[in-house]
Amino acid sequence: MNAAGANPLQREQITGLVLAGGRGSRMGGVDKGLQLHRGQSLAQHALHRLAPQVGALLINANRNLDTYAAMGAALCTDALADYPGPLAGLAAGLAACSTPYLVSVPCDSPNFPTDLVARLAAALAQDEAEIAMAAAVEDGQLRTQPVFCLLRSSLLHSLLAFLQGGQRKVDRWTALHRCVTVPFDDAAAFFNANTLDELQHLQPKA
Repeated sequence: MNAAGANPLQREQITGLVLAGGRGSRMGGVDKGLQLHRGQSLAQHALHRLAPQVGALLINANRNLDTYAAMGAALCTDALADYPGPLAGLAAGLAACSTPYLVSVPCDSPNFPTDLVARLAAALAQDEAEIAMAAAVEDGQLRTQPVFCLLRSSLLHSLLAFLQGGQRKVDRWTALHRCVTVPFDDAAAFFNANTLDELQHLQPKA
């Protein structure tokens, strides 16, 4: 039992979701999750990094579905057309999730912490929150990383209503619920490769 008297979450209660369903517009429209990082696709890299932290895995993708399906995680696609953003991917994950909790990571941040889920889960249980979000100091300010979040699967109906109302902003939706922010020391762990040049910078130097 922790200080708040809540039972800590177990890994088996949490499904991990890799978000790979975006347009990749800043990479020239390529499928970002299939770009290579250290010899394997970004999506595979994220799945392997997340797998030891969760009880089950999902991947959200909207094209090249056969390729993603072969990666060994259950596949979920957006219910909304035209790549409406990460909340649509999160909704797809929640709809496919069979555990009480879902944690999401984007495919383009390959160095996310190996203790991400454990720390988010501990904070969510201690604060009896509905959503736990990672945060890190950037330019002297603590900034939330809202796509690195752990949330209760029961929030699906709230998220669907939000999306059906035409809303797309992650922080506007999370503000409707009890949230806890979890600071991480290494801001570089959350660096996301939005362009091919940024992805190249993440590769090992010869």
